[in-house]
Amino acid sequence: MQNMEMKIPIEVSARHIHLSQKDLEKLFGKGYKLKKLRQLNQPGDFCAEESLELGAGDKKIKGVRIVGPAREQTQVEISLTDAIFLGVTPPVRLSGDLEGSAAFTLIGPAGAIKLSEGLIIAQRHIHCGIGEAENFGLENNSLVSVKIEGERAATFHNVKVRVKDDYKICMHIDTDEGNAAGINKIGKGTIIL
Repeated sequence: MQNMEMKIPIEVSARHIHLSQKDLEKLFGKGYKLKKLRQLNQPGDFCAEESLELGAGDKKIKGVRIVGPAREQTQVEISLTDAIFLGVTPPVRLSGDLEGSAAFTLIGPAGAIKLSEGLIIAQRHIHCGIGEAENFGLENNSLVSVKIEGERAATFHNVKVRVKDDYKICMHIDTDEGNAAGINKIGKGTIIL
């Protein structure tokens, strides 16, 4: 790996839902298609106009935004603060690593679904395109640290690098991590190898 300073953008990823097409139709009706509210930084991903109510046990969080497009499997990403409020203990995982994760319920305008797994706290990670990875000397699934300057300076360790052809370099952290580092929505950090 190269020894150079690598400044990258950081985005705070608030709680959100990824739905399978099957579950989307159960919650909104047969043939339903998500309406795009705005494009997200990663190519193809968008913030949908639609939101759902998330339930676990007897607690609920209203207005949880859906991120499109539809995925193979439904999953919900929340913060540790959300998990404490809901009274659940979801594992810290990368998106898509759902086996043995926590159960939850989603309530929509056309129905509700209860899933036995799919609720996670997203592991902090860096999206990185193949060319960017080569330029920075980063490898898929490697772990790095990222230092954030400022009034609430912090260094995040065990940040997983995810390399894919169409990714754009950007670190994603949850709202708890963003608050701890004084980042509201968008910030900057330096990768430490």
